[in-house]
Amino acid sequence: MCNHDHPLFQKKEKESKDERTVHDQEHLLWNRRSFIQALGLVGGGSMMLGSHTVSATKPSPLSVALAQSENDHILVIIRLEGGNDGLNTIVPVYDYASYANLRPTIRHQQSDLLNLNADFAIPNYMNALESVWGDGNMKVVHGVGYPQQNLSHFRSTDIWASTADTYEEPTGWWGRYFEDLYPDYLINPPEIPPAVQIGNVGNLIFDGNNNNYAFTVANLEQLQNVAENGTLHDVVNIPDCVYGDKLLFMRATANTTFLYAETIHDAYTAASNNADYGEGDLGQQLSAVARLIKGGLGTKVYMVSLGSFDTHANQPERHQELLQDLSNSIKAFYEDLAVSGMDDKVLGMTISEFGRRPYENGSDGTDHGAASPVMLFGAGLNGSGFVGEHPDINEWDANDNLIPTNDFRDVYNSVLTNWFCLDPSVINTILLNQSYEILDLGIECETLSTNDFSNVNRFSHVPVYKNNTVYLELNVPSAGRGTIVLYDLVGREIGTIANKLFFEGRHSIDIKEALGKRLSFGQYIYRISIGGQHYSKSLMIK
Repeated sequence: MCNHDHPLFQKKEKESKDERTVHDQEHLLWNRRSFIQALGLVGGGSMMLGSHTVSATKPSPLSVALAQSENDHILVIIRLEGGNDGLNTIVPVYDYASYANLRPTIRHQQSDLLNLNADFAIPNYMNALESVWGDGNMKVVHGVGYPQQNLSHFRSTDIWASTADTYEEPTGWWGRYFEDLYPDYLINPPEIPPAVQIGNVGNLIFDGNNNNYAFTVANLEQLQNVAENGTLHDVVNIPDCVYGDKLLFMRATANTTFLYAETIHDAYTAASNNADYGEGDLGQQLSAVARLIKGGLGTKVYMVSLGSFDTHANQPERHQELLQDLSNSIKAFYEDLAVSGMDDKVLGMTISEFGRRPYENGSDGTDHGAASPVMLFGAGLNGSGFVGEHPDINEWDANDNLIPTNDFRDVYNSVLTNWFCLDPSVINTILLNQSYEILDLGIECETLSTNDFSNVNRFSHVPVYKNNTVYLELNVPSAGRGTIVLYDLVGREIGTIANKLFFEGRHSIDIKEALGKRLSFGQYIYRISIGGQHYSKSLMIK
């Protein structure tokens, strides 16, 4: 039996202290990054172009086909922020002796486990999921991760969001999809928010190139304020003074950036909750999401979060509190949706940037690891069960981590293919043209896509910053006359960057040179009109 005087645990305790020092430094960097991102318009922002008439976007063949291929399915991503300990969530009772030997202090006693089958169990404080499992509404994908796990919270979070693990990709998997679906999003956004995100400021999942496609609020209170009142900030109870005038201006300006406030308000007030969510943080988030879904908002993807699962110390108490919130909230969420008959249209999926080490450290906790289960919920799963092989808990990689048996992008690919029924060529773009497996999650596409996007020539445009200037680089699939106009964030036209015939191929335009005028430092919006289509994006003049 292991004990804390053993040389292994003394060595690991020193490693744990060193890891926590790096860990704290990363949190400082991430907080700065989140703060900087929060200064801008974080999702849901659009602009009115002064007194200029803006024609509606003529949908591109690609965006029309994508819209037509959409079904009524919804995805709710539940981020277990901080790195969830999979071995104490889904306990491998088939090798309980090895599990207990690695975790002499923080292990679950066998008498405190609820068996899901002969091989795996959950702790008894997750008993709310026992009926979810029994009703056939839960799947567990074993050992999810990616090769050569990066043990940084923030880099690994970016990898799960962007799907790129060998380089830093600035866009997210859902951001790339929405960018194709809504190419003129900044100026002509859709009537409903493509995604709703509570918290997770700084997460890349819904980021396209220089734009975020989610209606994002920092916390539940902000969402409830918008949902109940249709605005973000109080603009009535303002002090009658110069300070009050300035406060009114700032609050009103902030409110106008939330384009979808009224839409969210209407959906939220059109429905009510029919389940007891308790007082847990996740429960309150999911209760708001349920009202928006039942109220007919029409948004396809939601992301909520629960944390922190970064349990380096005193794990048993903290982990129990978090997993109880998760279990109770999931049960209430699907009971609520079932009242309106929507429990089979909503797929819940947990993600976490990594798992934990197979052995405990010297602080009654676990350190950053690799493989961890992904849990799926919903009446559309066609029965409960386990997917894939569980990692061998006695076989570790060079960093003493469990070796993943399923790639997280296999899970994404399976959801996109069999839940959203997307065409393989579209999924290739979403997953950065890499091939991944389709797992048997118990979901099947009811309406097979008849669209073939493999031969679609996509118009692309991106600002490129080099040599102390900014270039606009275009890839034009077929020749046509086009115009490119630059606006400031107030909507005033700054000038025409180009008005000419663009031949097929690549073009690079020096924006400052093309305008022939001095530009102040700051953020701008450009709009391209070519071939009857419109595209808009932001750029920074430095």
